[in-house]
Amino acid sequence: MTGALEDKVRDAFAQDGGLSRAAEQFRERSGQTEMAMAVARTIDKGGVLVVEAGTGVGKTFSYLVPALLSGERVLLSTATKTLQDQLFGRDLPRLVEAFGLPVRTALLKGRASYLCLHRLDMARHDASLPERGSLRTLAKIEQWSKATRTGDLAELPGLDERSPLIPLITSTRENCLGAQCPQFKPCHVNLARREALAADIVVINHHLFFADLAVRETGMAELLPTVSVVVFDEAHQLNETGVQFLGAQLGTGQALDFAHDMLAAGLQHARGLVDWQQLVSTTERAARDLRLVVGKQWPGAKLRWLGPSPEGIDPAAWQGALDDLLDAFRAAAEGLDTVSEISPDFVRLHERARQLAKRTARFALPCELDSVRWVDVGTQLRLIESPLDIADAMRKRVLKIADEAGEADEAGIDGDEQEDGLDAYGEQPARSGAAHEEGGRAWVFTSATLGDEPTLRWFTEPCGLQDAEVLRVQSPFDYASQAAIYVPRAFPKPNDPSHSQRVAQLAARGAAELGGRTLVLTTTLRALRTIGDEMRQQFELLDTQVRPEVLVQGELPKRVLMDRFREGSSAGRAGCVLVASASFWEGFDAPGDVLQLVVIDKLPFPPPNDPLVEARSQRLEAQGRSSFADYSLPEAAVALKQGAGRLIRRETDSGVLAICDTRLVAMGYGRRLLAALPPMRRLENETDFDAALEALRN
Repeated sequence: MTGALEDKVRDAFAQDGGLSRAAEQFRERSGQTEMAMAVARTIDKGGVLVVEAGTGVGKTFSYLVPALLSGERVLLSTATKTLQDQLFGRDLPRLVEAFGLPVRTALLKGRASYLCLHRLDMARHDASLPERGSLRTLAKIEQWSKATRTGDLAELPGLDERSPLIPLITSTRENCLGAQCPQFKPCHVNLARREALAADIVVINHHLFFADLAVRETGMAELLPTVSVVVFDEAHQLNETGVQFLGAQLGTGQALDFAHDMLAAGLQHARGLVDWQQLVSTTERAARDLRLVVGKQWPGAKLRWLGPSPEGIDPAAWQGALDDLLDAFRAAAEGLDTVSEISPDFVRLHERARQLAKRTARFALPCELDSVRWVDVGTQLRLIESPLDIADAMRKRVLKIADEAGEADEAGIDGDEQEDGLDAYGEQPARSGAAHEEGGRAWVFTSATLGDEPTLRWFTEPCGLQDAEVLRVQSPFDYASQAAIYVPRAFPKPNDPSHSQRVAQLAARGAAELGGRTLVLTTTLRALRTIGDEMRQQFELLDTQVRPEVLVQGELPKRVLMDRFREGSSAGRAGCVLVASASFWEGFDAPGDVLQLVVIDKLPFPPPNDPLVEARSQRLEAQGRSSFADYSLPEAAVALKQGAGRLIRRETDSGVLAICDTRLVAMGYGRRLLAALPPMRRLENETDFDAALEALRN
């Protein structure tokens, strides 16, 4: 016997149902309907559903339709702001219109996404703007600020996400003045939060969700208890996103930013009342001394921190530098306290000083149980303490959060974060009752990739979801006819110095044959640069009319790279090759014939010397399990599936996947990794590879 919601959902997904009015060329897909029915059942009865929905299933509509038709209040969380914008700006409006539903939708992002009117005003008078072009960019931002309703920086065309201006015109939790701000009433963050609290469907992102779980600052403490349905899309990123927020971080860059803000406020509002230069120079010197104690290291090095100091660092010198930094923050707090009544800037700076002192004191103590500590080394230092996963937080503070609303102290929130019971906007937080009875809330976690075995243990275990209902829905694509996989046999081993050069040569050969249309995914930034340079050299021999353009991640903003690649060979230009790492392994969508060859340089095993990876592996070994079979291999399988998933995005796409790592065919574990990939046909040798490329070109 089915429920009323399931009947509505089945009708909506029928060939001539409501969904056919929202989606062009809609046709009924059994996998999409199967997932939608499972979501409907979970909404009806409450509980937790985990769904792996292969590429092409149409999982977005599979959760949106039942969520909308349920009439319940819904929270949707995604991993990226890009998908957030797509859900809010495209998918939701289409469905709301198609079904004629009277629902209010809202988009809520983190502070860094919104223009801060107060800090924009301060930036106008900042004599130390980072670069010459900043004045022109600032003028454009000021012009846009007069017309925008949302203040969402994503609306501003041409603003580079790497612009040094962005930190100057956005707020952070540390420097926001809350209700004391002179621009509190028209504040864009405040407006977005109010709209979210009044909406039926709210679209957020995982970073925002976990930031709130850590400090209860973004309004989620008020929003979540009133919601009946929570959906996490791109859920495969949940664990790694969550651990970033559930531990502690302290950066020497934070100390320098604090000193800069303290000096600016001091000289503007209370010149001569406190020796600001002394406080600032003491703080800056302490931060720089802590960096100097570490000395020269490889850029991007992560130093294990198992004892009183990071590895290779003298414990006495390290502890002394930490003590000096702590003293500097405490002295700053004392100085700011004496002028706190003059301006709200000083109240907030005083809170920042106290929080920085508290965090510094934490790092002077031993590491928390079931956590790992390390130091990230760059121009500045970042001291990091992280839990190994989010399982405990999910079980105690998320899945039961409706029953514990209002019990923030028991949920492990620091009392100092919200000591007066007011939220970050100076208001008394609402403590609404749960929208459902206990256990009635529906939780849905979904992604195209959640593991490489039937129980999806790779995802459910670190997220504390072992008791969830698990559903795997296969992709509707005919991979055997649409795609082929090639693993070159006569190839240097992955650790061979010539490996990246050979990858570049193989990719260049394919791209020359196809006129671009090639994505090269690397596992390291060093390989990224080597392959990019080598491919450009290879193409020097080609006529400029047919020479593919080589785009390399980091040389242009990500959005510009993606747009240029998708343009392909339009406007009379040759096609493109994109050489990318990290963030391009997932979330990059280039359907159609602009992408027909994906080249992966190596199997994406987690780096064994990463402190978090190392600690997770050690925990598994201590439990009598294999860290390779239970951690490294599943991690590689999921990343490989994500990378391979860039190739076929539609039922009409075709292409070749080349994985330049002989371990895939030489080692026993290669069979498990190959089995995790879509069932593409195999190309056995170079002749087959060339023939497949020629067929694509023709």
